[in-house]
Amino acid sequence: MIFADKLIMLRKKAGWSQEELADQMNVTRQSVSKWEGAQSIPDLEKMLRLSELFGVSTDYLLKDDIEEAEPIAPSDDTPPLRRVSMEEANAFLAVKAMTAKTIAYAAFLCILSPIVLFILSAISENKAGALNEDVAAGIGMIVLIIFVAIAAAMFVSSGSKTSPFAYLDKEPFETEYGVSGMVKERKAHYKDQHTKSDIAGTCLCITAFIPIFAGAIVDADNGLLLTVMLSLSFFIAGVGVLCFIQTGIIWESFEKLLQEGDHSKENKKKSSVSAAVNTAYWVIATAVYLGYSFWSNNWGLSWIIWVIAGVLFPAVIAIAGAFEKKSK
Repeated sequence: MIFADKLIMLRKKAGWSQEELADQMNVTRQSVSKWEGAQSIPDLEKMLRLSELFGVSTDYLLKDDIEEAEPIAPSDDTPPLRRVSMEEANAFLAVKAMTAKTIAYAAFLCILSPIVLFILSAISENKAGALNEDVAAGIGMIVLIIFVAIAAAMFVSSGSKTSPFAYLDKEPFETEYGVSGMVKERKAHYKDQHTKSDIAGTCLCITAFIPIFAGAIVDADNGLLLTVMLSLSFFIAGVGVLCFIQTGIIWESFEKLLQEGDHSKENKKKSSVSAAVNTAYWVIATAVYLGYSFWSNNWGLSWIIWVIAGVLFPAVIAIAGAFEKKSK
């Protein structure tokens, strides 16, 4: 008996339609139809998934000379996969869409937080200005701390709203009938907006340097003008980052439910070394930024630390991943 015939028999025995099996496999109904029509065969990952679904060995599925199914008894120490209902999936997507905007604006506030300090410090250094340097620094720091505090509250609030769905990040799961199809449809519908947001974010981050260069061309010796231009650059870059974060979180929510990309079942089984490195890296980067800025009082230059951190981050994650694989 060939694979196609075995698949038809197993599917009918389970009482599933082609569409229902497709949902279980996170593929289209056309793919299942081709498998059953002997027009194609699943890849190794899909074959292993079929073996798990029907409780038979891969040898039975792949070898035509094995006519009788060889049941695989589930291990007693392997807990059943959690099933995500349509209601849970819709609730998760709604929460992620809401918190995506909150997190994006929180990051935007963090980027804007030093702008008042920049401008007031520049005004105080201008001999024609009547603002005392200490007063300018004090007011600027107060505004910076308020902005960061508001952003932190927004981050914490968003985290508390998404915490009930933490299992989607930490463990493999199955989706109930219709969930995968719904998520794929919404992901396809959102794809154009995701692409446009990515393009907008990229263009804004690149053009954010223009005001700095423009200020240097107009009057390189005018500290106040350069500071205003730098602040404008921060604002433009902040809008770009806002676009990246908001669309990225929404797109990631689709991939989590579909268990695709970085959220596949295989990746979830890996250790959390990369996640720990990710967290530690940005905590250290923030500490270096604040420490250097307070020590040197050169807030107009210390922002470069974030650029350097962003450039080095992929290399750090790659190294962490290499060590993670080597340790296994």
